[in-house]
Amino acid sequence: MSSSRADNTAPSFTIDQLVSFVLANSPALEAGRRSVELATAGVTTASALPNPRFELDGGRASAGTTTSAGNLTSVGVSQLIENPELRGARINSALYAEQTSLQSLRLVRNELVAQVRVRAYEYLLRKEEALAAADALALLEQIRERVKLRVETGEAGRFELIKSDAEIVIARQREQSARLQIAQAAISINRLAAGRLPAGWTLAAQLSEGVEVPPLEALKEAAKRENPELRVLESDLERNRSRINEAIASRLPGVELRLRQSREPDVRHDIIGISVQLPLLDQKRGPRAEAIADRERTLARLEGRRAELMQQLELSATSVEIARVRIKALSEGAMRDAESALRVAEAAYRFGERGILEVLDAQRVLRSVRQELLLARYQLQASLIELEALAGRYADARE
Repeated sequence: MSSSRADNTAPSFTIDQLVSFVLANSPALEAGRRSVELATAGVTTASALPNPRFELDGGRASAGTTTSAGNLTSVGVSQLIENPELRGARINSALYAEQTSLQSLRLVRNELVAQVRVRAYEYLLRKEEALAAADALALLEQIRERVKLRVETGEAGRFELIKSDAEIVIARQREQSARLQIAQAAISINRLAAGRLPAGWTLAAQLSEGVEVPPLEALKEAAKRENPELRVLESDLERNRSRINEAIASRLPGVELRLRQSREPDVRHDIIGISVQLPLLDQKRGPRAEAIADRERTLARLEGRRAELMQQLELSATSVEIARVRIKALSEGAMRDAESALRVAEAAYRFGERGILEVLDAQRVLRSVRQELLLARYQLQASLIELEALAGRYADARE
């Protein structure tokens, strides 16, 4: 009774609700948000204007043939006026760094949602396997009772009872292993949520839920636009271009304007000056070469990832089709045949036409076909999730 009440009060999640819960509690996603804040602060830093410089000097002049004795003071103000191209390139570089952080956050979210959904279906798979193991155990126990009765009446040898007992032991171990795998799948999901899922939670979903497979060409186009890995590399590429412009413009960082007034005992000097750094010794070849090399490397990675992404989409689409064909073949053909074979074997055993080994073999075949059907359904869901993740469908999921 108490166990039943606990089950009734245990929180239940749909897969979408589970995804939202994990997104709201994921440490990886929180770290990604902090990275975006850091990059946003970098934009503010890059946009900051240089501060003016104030100078104050003082001293005393001794009397000479042309000067009088007295105090000396000098006041100066200088202001750097940056090269507009250098300033613009630096700000653009910071903006693209911010964009890279935003796309990296989308990438983390996309991968996290896909991971949660795959593990949720793995959890459902383990539950179905445990249910199948329990059904197989119950069937074996029924068969054992029949075997025991036949052995007691002398219609069958004791070997058949020993064989039935051995099969039951194996079936119980299989059921216990399946239940352990359910717990392991639940723990793996809870780990993604930083261990904050409530105790006794359950998943209100079915492994055999209907799926809609989008057209492959539409997924390819979506992936080119929305795949977060590509977007990260594209932002990095633009940032590298800005860094090249920044390295070129930094040869002439700007012009420094200076205003100075100095007072002697009987003379005052007002001075206006300009200071310019001449690119004679350091022409910033090193930073420019580094930025160009980084751009070429990023461009190669981007082109390679685009080609690889198209291949991954095709492979995942093929996996979806294979899983659908397997499900149809197993559910409409092999499953029915295995169930019929088991019924025939049981009937023949009851009439003494076959031995217990034929019944156990038929049950093993049915169990194997059922396991294959469950795996095919899981593979269909996992392949579809991979397709949607490659297309970036989960990148903008909301908590």
